Order: sequence, then structure tokens, then C-alpha cells
Amino acid sequence: MAVTGVSIFPASLSPVIRRDFTPLVGKFSKSKHSISFRRLAVSTEQTPTPTPTTTATPTPTQTTTTRRLSEKSEELGEAEVAASVDEVEQNGRVWREYFERSKELISRSDGGPPRWFTPLECGPPLKNSPLLLFLPGILSVGLGLIKNHCRIGKIFETWCLHIPVMDRTPFTDLVKQVEKTIRLENNRSPNRPIYLVGESFGGCLALAVAASNPDIDLVLILANPTTSISRSQLQPLMTLLEFIPNQLPFSPPNMLSLMTGQPLRMAIESVVKGLPLQETVGQLSQDLDAISSYLSVLADILPRETLHWKLQMLKSGSAVSNSRLHAVKAQTLILSSGRDQLLPSQEEGERLCHVLPKCEIRKFNNSGHFLLLEDGIDFVTIIKGASFYRRGKYLDYVSDYMLPTPTEFKKAAEDNKWISAFTSPVMLSTLEDGKIVRGLAGIPSEGPVLLVGYHMLLGFELVPLIANIFRERNILVRGIAHPMLFMKKGNIQEMFLDVSQYDMYRIMGAVPVSASNLFKLLSSKSHVLLYPGGVREATHRKGEEYKLMWPEQSEFVRMAARFGAKIIPFGAVGEDDISEDQIEKLTNAAVNLRTDATGEVANQDLHFPGILPKFPGRFYYYFGKPIETEGLKQELKDRDKAHELYLQVKSEVGRCLAYLKEKRENDPYRNLLSRLIYQATHSFTSEIPTFKL
Repeated sequence: MAVTGVSIFPASLSPVIRRDFTPLVGKFSKSKHSISFRRLAVSTEQTPTPTPTTTATPTPTQTTTTRRLSEKSEELGEAEVAASVDEVEQNGRVWREYFERSKELISRSDGGPPRWFTPLECGPPLKNSPLLLFLPGILSVGLGLIKNHCRIGKIFETWCLHIPVMDRTPFTDLVKQVEKTIRLENNRSPNRPIYLVGESFGGCLALAVAASNPDIDLVLILANPTTSISRSQLQPLMTLLEFIPNQLPFSPPNMLSLMTGQPLRMAIESVVKGLPLQETVGQLSQDLDAISSYLSVLADILPRETLHWKLQMLKSGSAVSNSRLHAVKAQTLILSSGRDQLLPSQEEGERLCHVLPKCEIRKFNNSGHFLLLEDGIDFVTIIKGASFYRRGKYLDYVSDYMLPTPTEFKKAAEDNKWISAFTSPVMLSTLEDGKIVRGLAGIPSEGPVLLVGYHMLLGFELVPLIANIFRERNILVRGIAHPMLFMKKGNIQEMFLDVSQYDMYRIMGAVPVSASNLFKLLSSKSHVLLYPGGVREATHRKGEEYKLMWPEQSEFVRMAARFGAKIIPFGAVGEDDISEDQIEKLTNAAVNLRTDATGEVANQDLHFPGILPKFPGRFYYYFGKPIETEGLKQELKDRDKAHELYLQVKSEVGRCLAYLKEKRENDPYRNLLSRLIYQATHSFTSEIPTFKL
């Protein structure tokens, strides 16, 4: 385990000016997690402005748009890749570490006012990274992001709020202290957003702060906020505390047992995670002695008088934040658990999503109240998938993009492995000398490269295409996608879609279709995937299989020539589904593109065809010979010449489709049954043969 530590300073002394101030400093040792504080001199001649101590000075390293996975170590540092792997090993130790570090933190705390600290494992962040302020829940320790510190510290300047056990700062004063911090930080860096990550009670605090500061660029991420405390199972506990005599023995575990009417073990299950008992106990510790020690720490964090105070804070915080919801203008992401035993979090998340104007929700149906501490929950992956990470006033899908980690790619592959399993894709490419080979050796390693092809029904060909290029060539292809995949809130979300189903597409590099995004991608030497036929081609009707529905204008040719990009025409052929009656309810809700176009491609009504599934066939991909545009920038300013090249690319895509349709007739393993027999007699990981080239 790496050496960990924190730097701590009072929250009331908001950090802005970087000179003449030395904060309270505490460090955890590697072996014992011991922590010691020393109070140093503070200048009285100016506003004290402490800086969270980190292990190194931030470097000017910055994430570029995206090219190859091998560049990850240059962009985000090798630590992020190591962190992704290390997280898997540490999942079983998260709660143990949380309670051990909490115990040391509260035992050495001086009982002073609320304060900010930065864990030493957080940093150094990328240049121009946004500020993240973590606002804790009822436990108030400030370690709620502990399992994500390494990854968060690479992309955020991270400060966590710690509220000492005996502190009695009222909710309204906490709001003022956080407000002072964000105002001073906004004055120092007015062009960078400030993230308020509120867990449980911290969600109420974040909402109240945002309501009072509508002119500051805030991004709220709220995990199971306690705005629904009036409908919580904590209500019986609040009432019970009013009548229990002070002389009676009391501890939070005992109270939780009374509240649920279950023995101590069920109390642990209720507080920690809404899971079956064995799974919960297994996650906390290997034996009951360890669980007892954790509960003793919980009792130290929440002694009777503190718990009573915290519960009153929950009520006042909920009342204040709910009364100010109408004033919240900040971009907001709600993280809601489906098995929260303390709050009706999913119901409350839906309510907040309808009330707040710029709000999205992500649901975690099998998670409990302490969502951010659970196995399988990666904070950075969540905000990447929701397109909630930006370093400026507006999201830039190119410069703000972060490459997928090995863990994220593995999850994407596993979630869609059934497609590859049933379709056994055949990948063919063309070398510079015109030779057709099996595999993707014909795709150039260096960009800019523009892959232009045909969209199968509903884009079923996308997953094998992106995954195989990524796996075989270590190249991430950025797909130009319909804006529907990036819509934040509105009719399309309410009518038929859970937009979170597209999170993995965004993680894997999809960007909204626009000339500016294509310009940025090609200028950064990316590999870009473009379907000129767009949504009309992907939702083609019966009898329109393999028909190219391209616009008349040569939309992309001159852009490619401007950067000397290689254009690779390709075709994708499979057992196309049968579409019947069209569902056109979505037409009015969707964003219509190419409103000035003519021909069939101008029919951009968004609909989903009725599908009659067929017995799964095999997918075939053929990437033609690259078409060079280097040196043609001036020549292609002539519209006629640009259109001539455009028709050449379209003709090549048609030729690729015709080649695959003909050759697949000679594939002895085109049928699923024959492929299954082959794998049964060889191995399920062996490459299945195909037609002769």
C-alpha cells in the first residue's frame, strides 16, 4: 500500500492566495496509519490561503484528444493504469481502510472547526484540472471517495471536507464556509468549473450552496442526497432519541438494531449495504471480531450526542435545500441506489431530476446507501460515461476526453461479448500494395485516418468494429455519432430512452456529429469513424439492406484533405434483420440533421423499425485500400473535384459491400451451428476459418 496522508486546514480559511500560510499537517505512516498534527504559524497580514499538500508539484501534462492506447502513459501517467488494476485487488479492503483511517483521523483531530484536506494519493492533477470539493455524509470524516482517490487525483484538484466529531457548526454556517471557498476559488480561476460532490448529507449542502451561487460555474454530483429525510427509515431513530434517558447505555449499532427490529448483523447489512448477510459480512471482514472493531469506530465517530446533532442537521439541511431547489441552476448528476435501506433514493433521484433544470440521473439498482465505497463503483468512469468531465466553461468532446482504462475496455467488451460470440466477425483489410489480408494490418497506425462506411441496421456492426481495432491494433477509433446519444434532458429521455445505456459509447470515444468536432479530431491526428448515411441508413426499412443513403454534398472530403487524412472506405455485411411497421413517435423529440439536404438522406425522421429476429449469421468487414488526400488541399477547393473524390469513396464502399456479399456465400462457417461445432472440436477461443481470399 502506498504511503498516504493529508494536509488539513480550517474550512473558514478558504484557500486562494498561496503565500505566507502553513496549514495544519497530518501524515499517515505506511505501516500503522499513525497520524500526528502540528500547528504552525499563520500570517495575520493577509487572508490566509492554505494549499493542500501533495506528493509532487503538478506538471503541465495535458490529455490530448486521442490516438493510441500506448500513449496513455504520456497523457495520464502510468499511475492511472496501475490504479485501475490495483482497485480490483483493494476492493475487499475498502471498508477496512476506511474505518482504520477514520479512527486515526478522529483520534488526532484537535476538535476545531470544519476543515479541508487533500489525501496525498490525490495528485498531482493534469494541468488546468477543475477543482473538486467533496462534501461528506452523516459520518463527516471526509473519506467517502477513498477507493477513488488515485484516479480522481489525476484529473481534479481534490479537497475533502472534514467535520470533527465534536464540532457543532450549524448547517447554515457550513453553507457559508463552503460558499466562501468557492467564491474565492472562482475569483482565482474564473474559467474552470468547481465540482461539488455531495454524499448523503453532503448532497443537501451542495444544493444549498449552488442555490445561493447561480452565477458560479458549479457541477453537482450527488450520491443518495438526504433531501428525502422526511420519508427515511431514520425517522424512527430520531423520535427514539428524544425519549431515551441519558443514563441508558447507547451506541449507534444498538440503535440501528432497534430501528430495524433485527439483530446486530441485520443492522450491519442495513447500514453498510443492501445485500444478503453473507455477502455484506464477507465484504467487511473475514471474522466477527473485525466487524466489532469497525462498529467500535462507528461508535467513536457517532457518539450519542453527536448522532443526535447530526440527525438534527439532516432535518435542517433537507428543509433548507428543498426550499431552495427552484434557485439551483447548476449542471447536476444524481447517483441513486436501488437498495438504499436508509432513504428512498431512487424515488428521490427521479423527483430531483424533474425539478432541477440541468439534471441527469444514473441508477445503481443493486447498491446501498454508501454507494461510493462499494465494489464495482468507479466515480471517474461514471462521470466519463455521463459526459460530466470538463476543464472549461463548456464540454469539449475532444480535448476533455480521457482514454478508456484497461478495466473500462474489459467491461465494455464483456457487456457486449454476446455480439461477437454469435456473429464471429471476419475482419479483412487491404495493404498498400492492394493485397487483401485477414486482420487489420491494412489500417494505418498513424493518423489522421477517416474510416468511411455503411451502417448496418441499428448499428449492430459498431461494437465488433471498435473492439477489434482496439484489441488488435491498439488504436481507439472515435465515432461520429447522432446527437441523440448526448442529449441531456428532454422529451427523448422521457419518452423512450434511458440515456445511461449510451454511457459506454461515450467512454469509448463517441462524439456528437458536427463540423467542429470532425475538425478537432482530424487536427489531433485521430482515427475517426464516419457514416455519411447516418441515422437514415441505420434505421433502413425492409428491402433497403446495403443501400447507401448518402447526401449529395461532399461533406467530409475537403475536411480530410485539409489535414492530409487517409480515407479508408469499408463495408460491413451481416444477416440483416427484417423491419416492418415503423414507430415514428420519436420524430418530434429527436434532433433532425441535414435539414437542408435533398434526396433520401434528407428523410431524417427518427424511428425504430419493428424487428423480427433471424437465426444469428456472421458479420464480415472489409476495409479497402487507403485513399490519400495529402497534398490535395488546394485542388479539392474546387467543388467539382471534391465531389469527384466523394463519389470515388462512395463507389469503393459499395464495392466492399458487393465483395463481402459474394464471398460469404463460400464461407463454410457462415451458419451459427457450424461455428459452434468447430469451437466444440477445437476451442472456444480459437479463430474460426472463413472463405479463401
